[in-house]
Amino acid sequence: MLTQNRSNRTPAGAKYKKARDKRLYETGSVPTHTRIGEMQVKRVRIKGGGLKISAVKADVANVLDPRSRAYKKSKIKTVADNPASKHFIRRNIITKGTIIETELGKARVTNRPGQEGTVNAVLV
Repeated sequence: MLTQNRSNRTPAGAKYKKARDKRLYETGSVPTHTRIGEMQVKRVRIKGGGLKISAVKADVANVLDPRSRAYKKSKIKTVADNPASKHFIRRNIITKGTIIETELGKARVTNRPGQEGTVNAVLV
């Protein structure tokens, strides 16, 4: 089980003595790398009993045209640039800040699709 608690090692590399076991509220998860493909979402139960919808795959983006200030649904063609990692470009992984090629033109992703379940973008 992944956790977000203290490391087992000190900064010098020595091992801490284990004070207690892992707690449920310390659980973490692997990042959802949203890829290009037919829309596919994953529902995750979060603390407090709510649901977080994360996009596993996405093929459509809600693109904002700054001139007309109108949103249009546009098909995602490919990932043009990703400041998070150069390897995400080759693997077509969408994160916040990614420049994507759409039918309307190049757009920058403004939300976190792995945590919100949709892809929102602004034309560049």
